[in-house]
Amino acid sequence: MDISSVEVTHFPKNRQVLLKDKLIDLSKPIVMGIINLTPDSFFEDSRATNEKKILSRVEQFLQEGAACIDIGAFSTRPGSEIISEEEEIKRISQPIQWILKEFPSTLISLDTFRGNVAKTGLDLGVGCINDISGGEFDPTLLNVVAAYKVPYILMHSNDKMENMHAVEQKTNLFQEMMVYFSKKLNDLNELGIHDVIIDPGFGFGKTQEENEYILKNLNLFHVLERPILVGISRKSMIYKKLNCTPEEALNGTTVLNTLAVQKGASILRVHDVKETVEIIQLLA
Repeated sequence: MDISSVEVTHFPKNRQVLLKDKLIDLSKPIVMGIINLTPDSFFEDSRATNEKKILSRVEQFLQEGAACIDIGAFSTRPGSEIISEEEEIKRISQPIQWILKEFPSTLISLDTFRGNVAKTGLDLGVGCINDISGGEFDPTLLNVVAAYKVPYILMHSNDKMENMHAVEQKTNLFQEMMVYFSKKLNDLNELGIHDVIIDPGFGFGKTQEENEYILKNLNLFHVLERPILVGISRKSMIYKKLNCTPEEALNGTTVLNTLAVQKGASILRVHDVKETVEIIQLLA
């Protein structure tokens, strides 16, 4: 498929997503702050496993302009520990309660691919489910999302958990991703899940060149007529190319998030809220 022949339909400017009875305007990009409730996430500073640190991080993000917080308790970095469903539920339960008690109006997205974990989070007050698997790792998840009628973040990745980072030869990456997203969006629509945000899945089963290709051609994904979430914050596509560490990858992240905004990203999922909000202030 020759992408130069693709007619790009720009994402409608009046698009809104309903999150916890609040309409979020995505005609201007918003920032999602990452809080990892794990001891082994790839960026050490994003880890928060006690009440004081979690609440301090949330307060900082909100003051800096984050529209929502994304929390997750299952690390998906290469080689990370596969924890049980029970452990994941244990890790998220108190932090969600702490956050909503201290900051009741906070909008929380829960990063999970498990149905029971999602249900627990939604019962506690989470307003969105961020799924790296597209409903492939645990099919019960989509039924939970449909029942609770919450926004769903659909990411492109491999179809098995053990292969999520496996890089496979692709004949035409853009065509493969269009087929994937089109089929998934149709399936979600049949389930009654209509508020869908797409995530190209930077770093998941993709080469450095493929990650760069997706970012440079991000605007082509507007043919799907859905908000686009970009999650490249401090990832290996940045720090490996710059020959540095995740801790040293803020400048590279800022550069690529700037490109993402210029290409039409609606949501930037980041570890560094202040710097990302400034990108939007300068470009919007």
